Amino acid sequence: MPLDDLIDLLAKVPVFDLLGRDALRLMAFAAETRRLRTGEYLFRQGERSDGGYVVLSGELETRREDAESGRIQPKGALIGRTALFLRTKRPVSAIARERSEVLRISLTLMRRTLEEYPDAALAIREALAEDLDALAGDLDRARQLLDAVTPSERRSGG
Repeated sequence: MPLDDLIDLLAKVPVFDLLGRDALRLMAFAAETRRLRTGEYLFRQGERSDGGYVVLSGELETRREDAESGRIQPKGALIGRTALFLRTKRPVSAIARERSEVLRISLTLMRRTLEEYPDAALAIREALAEDLDALAGDLDRARQLLDAVTPSERRSGG
């Protein structure tokens, strides 16, 4: 894929859409491309993460190993957002549903990009903080619903 087309694709991906064109150029130039055959695993659940992946072509499926089906990841999808920022274990497996190509953004490359473009780092930090606030609100509402349905059972443990 030509560099300018890759930059245009990255500019549409959540998280990367907060980066300027120069930062995206660095990322597109330094990232690694990987081709997958149909049925090939990009990674398996429980493996240590090595960065995030953007689907450049084809389609992948992410799913827990004990599930029959999962979530389809089409062209332009970001797989492993958390792995862009910290090392963790993969919560799902990613499998190519057809011949596919992905761009690997390593943790090191992401850090380098954010160090060189601190305004982008601030924008990403704020966006992630908003996501966490929304998740905390959703969890609080779920707790309130559970408490309303079974308040005495939950408090007594039985």
